[in-house]
Amino acid sequence: MTTDADTADVRPAWRAHGTSRRSTHVLRLRACAALVAVTVLAVLLVPPLVQLDQQAVDLAAKLEPPSWAHPFGTDDVGRDLLLRCVYGLRVSLLVGVVAALTATVIGTAVGAAAGALGGWADRLVMRLVDTLSSVPHLLLGIFIVAMFRPGVWPVVISVALTHWLSTARIVRAEVLSLRSRPFIDAAVSGGASRWRVTVRHLLPGVLPQAGLAAVLMVPHAMWHESALSFLGLGLPTHTASLGTLIQGARGSLLAGQWWPTLFPGLFLIVPTLAVAGLAGAWRERINPRRRSELML
Repeated sequence: MTTDADTADVRPAWRAHGTSRRSTHVLRLRACAALVAVTVLAVLLVPPLVQLDQQAVDLAAKLEPPSWAHPFGTDDVGRDLLLRCVYGLRVSLLVGVVAALTATVIGTAVGAAAGALGGWADRLVMRLVDTLSSVPHLLLGIFIVAMFRPGVWPVVISVALTHWLSTARIVRAEVLSLRSRPFIDAAVSGGASRWRVTVRHLLPGVLPQAGLAAVLMVPHAMWHESALSFLGLGLPTHTASLGTLIQGARGSLLAGQWWPTLFPGLFLIVPTLAVAGLAGAWRERINPRRRSELML
Protein backbone atom coordinates (compact mmCIF):
# COMPACT_ATOMS: atom_id res chain seq x y z
CA MET A 1 0.00 0.00 0.00
CA THR A 2 1.41 3.37 -1.04
CA THR A 3 1.62 5.99 1.69
CA ASP A 4 1.61 9.76 1.41
CA ALA A 5 5.31 9.81 2.30
CA ASP A 6 6.14 7.49 -0.59
CA THR A 7 4.14 9.67 -2.97
CA ALA A 8 5.95 12.78 -1.72
CA ASP A 9 9.29 11.08 -2.38
CA VAL A 10 8.32 10.06 -5.92
CA ARG A 11 7.06 13.46 -7.06
CA PRO A 12 10.37 15.38 -6.69
CA ALA A 13 12.24 12.58 -8.46
CA TRP A 14 9.67 12.60 -11.29
CA ARG A 15 9.94 16.37 -11.64
CA ALA A 16 13.74 16.23 -11.54
CA HIS A 17 13.72 13.59 -14.27
CA GLY A 18 11.45 15.74 -16.43
CA THR A 19 13.62 18.81 -15.85
CA SER A 20 16.73 16.84 -16.80
CA ARG A 21 15.08 15.64 -20.00
CA ARG A 22 14.07 19.19 -20.91
CA SER A 23 17.54 20.59 -20.25
CA THR A 24 19.14 17.85 -22.37
CA HIS A 25 16.64 18.55 -25.12
CA VAL A 26 17.39 22.29 -25.06
CA LEU A 27 21.15 21.64 -25.08
CA ARG A 28 20.84 19.29 -28.06
CA LEU A 29 18.68 21.81 -29.90
CA ARG A 30 21.20 24.60 -29.32
CA ALA A 31 24.05 22.41 -30.50
CA CYS A 32 22.17 21.56 -33.69
CA ALA A 33 21.34 25.23 -34.30
CA ALA A 34 24.99 26.20 -33.76
CA LEU A 35 26.20 23.55 -36.21
CA VAL A 36 23.69 24.66 -38.84
CA ALA A 37 24.69 28.31 -38.34
CA VAL A 38 28.38 27.46 -38.71
CA THR A 39 27.64 25.45 -41.84
CA VAL A 40 25.65 28.25 -43.45
CA LEU A 41 28.28 30.86 -42.58
CA ALA A 42 31.06 28.64 -43.95
CA VAL A 43 29.39 28.01 -47.30
CA LEU A 44 28.41 31.68 -47.65
CA LEU A 45 31.61 33.42 -46.52
CA VAL A 46 34.54 31.12 -47.31
CA PRO A 47 34.16 30.74 -51.12
CA PRO A 48 33.98 34.54 -51.81
CA LEU A 49 36.94 35.19 -49.49
CA VAL A 50 39.19 32.28 -50.55
CA GLN A 51 39.20 31.34 -54.21
CA LEU A 52 39.81 27.70 -55.13
CA ASP A 53 41.16 26.51 -58.45
CA GLN A 54 39.32 23.23 -58.96
CA GLN A 55 41.96 21.92 -61.37
CA ALA A 56 45.12 23.12 -59.58
CA VAL A 57 47.89 20.54 -59.02
CA ASP A 58 50.72 20.69 -56.48
CA LEU A 59 52.39 17.27 -56.44
CA ALA A 60 55.03 18.49 -53.98
CA ALA A 61 52.28 18.71 -51.32
CA LYS A 62 50.56 15.48 -52.30
CA LEU A 63 48.73 13.61 -49.48
CA GLU A 64 50.23 15.59 -46.62
CA PRO A 65 48.73 14.63 -43.21
CA PRO A 66 46.82 17.21 -41.12
CA SER A 67 49.07 20.03 -39.94
CA TRP A 68 48.93 23.73 -38.99
CA ALA A 69 49.34 24.70 -42.64
CA HIS A 70 46.64 22.22 -43.77
CA PRO A 71 44.33 21.34 -40.84
CA PHE A 72 42.62 18.57 -42.83
CA GLY A 73 45.69 17.61 -44.86
CA THR A 74 45.89 17.59 -48.66
CA ASP A 75 44.38 15.35 -51.33
CA ASP A 76 46.09 13.16 -53.93
CA VAL A 77 47.10 16.17 -56.08
CA GLY A 78 48.15 18.51 -53.27
CA ARG A 79 45.03 20.64 -52.80
CA ASP A 80 43.99 21.81 -49.33
CA LEU A 81 41.35 19.39 -48.11
CA LEU A 82 39.63 21.80 -45.70
CA LEU A 83 38.94 24.27 -48.48
CA ARG A 84 37.82 21.49 -50.79
CA CYS A 85 35.43 20.18 -48.12
CA VAL A 86 33.86 23.64 -47.68
CA TYR A 87 33.40 23.99 -51.43
CA GLY A 88 32.01 20.47 -51.61
CA LEU A 89 29.60 21.14 -48.76
CA ARG A 90 28.39 24.27 -50.57
CA VAL A 91 27.59 22.28 -53.72
CA SER A 92 25.95 19.39 -51.83
CA LEU A 93 23.91 21.78 -49.69
CA LEU A 94 22.80 23.75 -52.75
CA VAL A 95 21.67 20.56 -54.47
CA GLY A 96 19.92 19.37 -51.32
CA VAL A 97 18.02 22.62 -50.66
CA VAL A 98 16.92 23.21 -54.27
CA ALA A 99 15.92 19.57 -54.77
CA ALA A 100 14.05 19.47 -51.44
CA LEU A 101 12.10 22.65 -52.23
CA THR A 102 11.22 21.41 -55.72
CA ALA A 103 10.13 18.02 -54.44
CA THR A 104 8.06 19.66 -51.68
CA VAL A 105 6.23 21.88 -54.18
CA ILE A 106 5.45 18.89 -56.40
CA GLY A 107 4.40 16.69 -53.49
CA THR A 108 2.26 19.42 -51.91
CA ALA A 109 0.45 20.11 -55.19
CA VAL A 110 -0.19 16.43 -55.89
CA GLY A 111 -1.21 15.57 -52.32
CA ALA A 112 -3.50 18.59 -51.96
CA ALA A 113 -5.16 17.86 -55.31
CA ALA A 114 -5.71 14.20 -54.43
CA GLY A 115 -7.11 14.98 -50.99
CA ALA A 116 -9.33 17.83 -52.18
CA LEU A 117 -10.78 16.01 -55.21
CA GLY A 118 -11.32 12.65 -53.54
CA GLY A 119 -13.12 9.82 -55.26
CA TRP A 120 -11.59 8.19 -58.32
CA ALA A 121 -9.04 11.01 -58.78
CA ASP A 122 -7.68 10.41 -55.29
CA ARG A 123 -7.46 6.65 -55.88
CA LEU A 124 -5.74 7.13 -59.25
CA VAL A 125 -3.14 9.55 -57.90
CA MET A 126 -2.34 7.41 -54.86
CA ARG A 127 -1.97 4.26 -57.00
CA LEU A 128 0.53 6.19 -59.09
CA VAL A 129 2.38 7.22 -55.93
CA ASP A 130 2.40 3.62 -54.69
CA THR A 131 3.74 2.39 -58.04
CA LEU A 132 6.59 4.91 -58.08
CA SER A 133 7.36 4.19 -54.42
CA SER A 134 7.88 0.51 -55.24
CA VAL A 135 10.96 1.46 -57.32
CA PRO A 136 14.10 2.15 -55.22
CA HIS A 137 14.94 5.87 -55.17
CA LEU A 138 18.58 5.38 -56.05
CA LEU A 139 17.81 3.11 -58.99
CA LEU A 140 15.26 5.55 -60.39
CA GLY A 141 17.66 8.45 -59.78
CA ILE A 142 20.43 6.67 -61.69
CA PHE A 143 18.06 6.15 -64.62
CA ILE A 144 17.14 9.85 -64.70
CA VAL A 145 20.71 11.14 -64.32
CA ALA A 146 21.97 8.80 -67.05
CA MET A 147 19.85 10.69 -69.61
CA PHE A 148 21.80 13.93 -69.05
CA ARG A 149 25.38 15.10 -69.01
CA PRO A 150 27.04 15.20 -65.57
CA GLY A 151 26.21 18.44 -63.79
CA VAL A 152 24.34 20.06 -60.91
CA TRP A 153 20.92 20.42 -62.51
CA PRO A 154 20.54 16.78 -63.64
CA VAL A 155 21.19 15.75 -60.04
CA VAL A 156 18.65 18.31 -58.75
CA ILE A 157 16.04 17.03 -61.23
CA SER A 158 16.79 13.43 -60.31
CA VAL A 159 16.46 14.00 -56.57
CA ALA A 160 13.35 16.16 -56.92
CA LEU A 161 11.54 13.65 -59.13
CA THR A 162 12.25 10.76 -56.77
CA HIS A 163 11.55 12.41 -53.40
CA TRP A 164 8.13 14.07 -53.71
CA LEU A 165 6.20 10.87 -52.98
CA SER A 166 6.42 10.97 -49.18
CA THR A 167 5.41 14.65 -49.15
CA ALA A 168 2.37 13.85 -51.30
CA ARG A 169 1.25 11.19 -48.82
CA ILE A 170 1.72 13.49 -45.82
CA VAL A 171 -0.14 16.40 -47.44
CA ARG A 172 -2.99 14.17 -48.63
CA ALA A 173 -3.47 12.74 -45.14
CA GLU A 174 -3.49 16.24 -43.65
CA VAL A 175 -6.00 17.46 -46.26
CA LEU A 176 -8.31 14.53 -45.54
CA SER A 177 -8.09 15.37 -41.84
CA LEU A 178 -8.88 19.05 -42.47
CA ARG A 179 -11.86 18.20 -44.69
CA SER A 180 -13.68 16.78 -41.66
CA ARG A 181 -13.31 19.99 -39.63
CA PRO A 182 -16.40 22.15 -38.94
CA PHE A 183 -14.97 25.29 -40.57
CA ILE A 184 -14.62 23.43 -43.89
CA ASP A 185 -18.29 22.35 -43.68
CA ALA A 186 -19.22 25.95 -42.92
CA ALA A 187 -17.27 27.23 -45.94
CA VAL A 188 -18.91 24.69 -48.26
CA SER A 189 -22.36 25.47 -46.83
CA GLY A 190 -21.68 29.16 -47.45
CA GLY A 191 -21.25 28.50 -51.17
CA ALA A 192 -17.45 28.44 -51.43
CA SER A 193 -16.16 26.55 -54.44
CA ARG A 194 -13.83 23.58 -54.13
CA TRP A 195 -10.96 25.66 -55.51
CA ARG A 196 -11.56 28.43 -52.98
CA VAL A 197 -11.78 25.97 -50.09
CA THR A 198 -8.53 24.34 -51.18
CA VAL A 199 -6.59 27.58 -51.64
CA ARG A 200 -7.99 29.56 -48.69
CA HIS A 201 -8.39 26.82 -46.08
CA LEU A 202 -6.71 23.51 -46.94
CA LEU A 203 -3.36 24.68 -48.28
CA PRO A 204 -2.60 27.05 -45.36
CA GLY A 205 -3.42 24.19 -43.01
CA VAL A 206 -0.88 21.84 -44.59
CA LEU A 207 1.98 24.35 -44.93
CA PRO A 208 3.57 23.49 -41.54
CA GLN A 209 3.66 19.80 -42.44
CA ALA A 210 4.96 20.57 -45.95
CA GLY A 211 7.68 22.83 -44.53
CA LEU A 212 8.72 20.13 -42.09
CA ALA A 213 8.87 17.62 -44.95
CA ALA A 214 11.10 20.00 -46.92
CA VAL A 215 13.53 20.40 -44.00
CA LEU A 216 13.67 16.66 -43.42
CA MET A 217 14.27 16.11 -47.12
CA VAL A 218 17.41 18.29 -47.27
CA PRO A 219 19.69 15.72 -45.54
CA HIS A 220 18.15 12.93 -47.60
CA ALA A 221 18.78 14.87 -50.82
CA MET A 222 22.38 15.58 -49.80
CA TRP A 223 23.02 11.88 -49.23
CA HIS A 224 21.33 11.05 -52.53
CA GLU A 225 23.55 13.53 -54.40
CA SER A 226 26.65 12.17 -52.66
CA ALA A 227 25.69 8.61 -53.62
CA LEU A 228 25.22 9.56 -57.28
CA SER A 229 28.50 11.49 -57.35
CA PHE A 230 30.29 8.62 -55.62
CA LEU A 231 29.06 6.29 -58.36
CA GLY A 232 30.38 8.73 -60.99
CA LEU A 233 26.91 9.63 -62.26
CA GLY A 234 26.37 12.97 -60.56
CA LEU A 235 28.76 15.89 -60.70
CA PRO A 236 31.95 15.93 -62.81
CA THR A 237 34.95 14.48 -61.01
CA HIS A 238 36.84 17.81 -61.02
CA THR A 239 33.94 19.58 -59.26
CA ALA A 240 34.24 19.57 -55.47
CA SER A 241 31.25 17.92 -53.87
CA LEU A 242 31.24 15.64 -50.87
CA GLY A 243 30.42 12.64 -53.04
CA THR A 244 33.23 13.28 -55.52
CA LEU A 245 35.71 13.91 -52.67
CA ILE A 246 34.89 10.56 -51.06
CA GLN A 247 34.98 8.82 -54.42
CA GLY A 248 38.39 10.26 -55.26
CA ALA A 249 39.81 9.26 -51.87
CA ARG A 250 39.19 5.51 -52.18
CA GLY A 251 42.70 4.78 -53.43
CA SER A 252 44.26 6.89 -50.69
CA LEU A 253 42.31 5.00 -48.03
CA LEU A 254 43.61 1.66 -49.32
CA ALA A 255 47.14 3.08 -49.15
CA GLY A 256 46.72 4.06 -45.48
CA GLN A 257 45.91 7.79 -45.85
CA TRP A 258 42.70 8.15 -43.82
CA TRP A 259 42.16 11.92 -43.87
CA PRO A 260 40.95 12.33 -47.50
CA THR A 261 38.01 10.04 -46.67
CA LEU A 262 37.32 10.92 -43.03
CA PHE A 263 36.86 14.67 -43.27
CA PRO A 264 34.51 14.76 -46.31
CA GLY A 265 32.49 12.05 -44.56
CA LEU A 266 32.25 14.17 -41.41
CA PHE A 267 31.23 17.19 -43.48
CA LEU A 268 28.39 15.07 -44.82
CA ILE A 269 27.31 13.39 -41.57
CA VAL A 270 27.49 16.25 -39.03
CA PRO A 271 25.42 18.90 -40.92
CA THR A 272 22.77 16.36 -41.91
CA LEU A 273 22.41 15.22 -38.29
CA ALA A 274 22.15 18.86 -37.19
CA VAL A 275 19.42 19.60 -39.74
CA ALA A 276 17.58 16.43 -38.71
CA GLY A 277 17.80 17.52 -35.06
CA LEU A 278 16.23 20.90 -35.82
CA ALA A 279 13.54 19.22 -37.91
CA GLY A 280 12.76 16.92 -34.98
CA ALA A 281 12.30 19.95 -32.71
CA TRP A 282 9.98 21.50 -35.31
CA ARG A 283 7.96 18.27 -35.44
CA GLU A 284 7.56 18.31 -31.68
CA ARG A 285 6.43 21.94 -31.82
CA ILE A 286 3.67 21.36 -34.35
CA ASN A 287 2.61 18.16 -32.57
CA PRO A 288 2.12 19.13 -28.90
CA ARG A 289 0.91 15.67 -27.88
CA ARG A 290 4.13 14.01 -29.06
CA ARG A 291 6.14 16.76 -27.38
CA SER A 292 4.41 16.21 -24.05
CA GLU A 293 5.06 12.45 -24.30
CA LEU A 294 8.77 13.07 -24.90
CA MET A 295 9.00 15.32 -21.85
CA LEU A 296 7.68 12.64 -19.46
